[in-house]
Amino acid sequence: FANWMIPMMIGAPDMALPRMNNWSFWILPFAFAILLSSFFMESGAPNFGWTFYAPLSTTYSNGSTAFFVFAVHIMGISSIMGAINIVVTIMNLRAPGMTYMKMPLFVWTFGHPEVYIMFLPAFGIVSTTIPAFSRKRLFGYSSMVYATSSIALLSFIVWAHHMFTTGMPLFGELFFMYCTMLIAVPTGVKVFNWVATMWRGSLSFETPMLFSIAFVILFTIGGFSGLMLAMTPVDFQYHDTYFVVAHFHYVLVTGSLFSIYAGAYFWLPKWTGHMYNDTLSKWHFWCSLISVNLLFFPMHFLGLAGMPRRIPDYALQFADFNKWVSIGGFAFGLSQLIFLAVVIKCIRGGEKAPAKPWDGAIGLEWTVASPAPYHTFSTPPPQKDIDNADQHEH
Repeated sequence: FANWMIPMMIGAPDMALPRMNNWSFWILPFAFAILLSSFFMESGAPNFGWTFYAPLSTTYSNGSTAFFVFAVHIMGISSIMGAINIVVTIMNLRAPGMTYMKMPLFVWTFGHPEVYIMFLPAFGIVSTTIPAFSRKRLFGYSSMVYATSSIALLSFIVWAHHMFTTGMPLFGELFFMYCTMLIAVPTGVKVFNWVATMWRGSLSFETPMLFSIAFVILFTIGGFSGLMLAMTPVDFQYHDTYFVVAHFHYVLVTGSLFSIYAGAYFWLPKWTGHMYNDTLSKWHFWCSLISVNLLFFPMHFLGLAGMPRRIPDYALQFADFNKWVSIGGFAFGLSQLIFLAVVIKCIRGGEKAPAKPWDGAIGLEWTVASPAPYHTFSTPPPQKDIDNADQHEH
């Protein structure tokens, strides 16, 4: 999304550092090859969990651990190169007249670190699609910018909320608890602003809007369970149960993934030059919405009833809920084949897309042809286009 959309949104011809961009991309497959090679080593793949914290990573490490660590470092280099490119592009290639507070909100949200790298860009996408289909300007643009910045800064100092049960000192528990709870404030500002944008708007429910509305509602559920997990004494009960699995996936599947679908459907006509199949896309939405809730919502109750995560088998009292979880899981997976079909069908042909297929859409990307040319703006766009693209409230 960033590589494709940011130059279009800020009136630039391309990313600032294309060679670095190329390096950033091609380093990744090599890093993944090194990582996957550890499965075929004599000692087997690393076996100490996704967090690879000491002492697990040192006590139980084997010959493949060095390859694993090296691969993760290379991926980090790729990520940093991509991030530098995005920052340099935004700071140096904006069209004359586009100040920081006139940039589309998506340009503000490239995210770091984990897990906020996944849903900060999601916030940017939804902040672009909701105003378009509400046919209103985004409510509270500047507060959205400050909220995004607050989340980005606070996200650097909340990492130990995964480790409340490891015996950290009381001061550490309190510090990380308060910092994690504090993130709920700017996130709440965002949810309020999205709802206020839709309030009394002229809403239409195209597929990007359906995914965006589902995102707001379901991400809020994930946010509430996250606030529960942020409280140290309560987390002692929830830790390593299926409640955590439910929370995490409500944030990252109905959060990040749904907003990625919203963005994909929103910009697909711009990328391919064709309109996607509306009926199939609606099927994709409804199948995904029903199955994803069937998959993850029962996990809250399983976790509260005491079912731990990462177990190969479970007691019989959990069987009924797990049956529905399994049905939801298969249904959700199969639903994504519809999305694949929509994208392939759209690339191959279909109704020709105009430069601006959505009448409520605002932004410089809608002033260029569909599909967008490889070098978007060889000369900076005129001031009137920038003013029209300005998402700021007047």
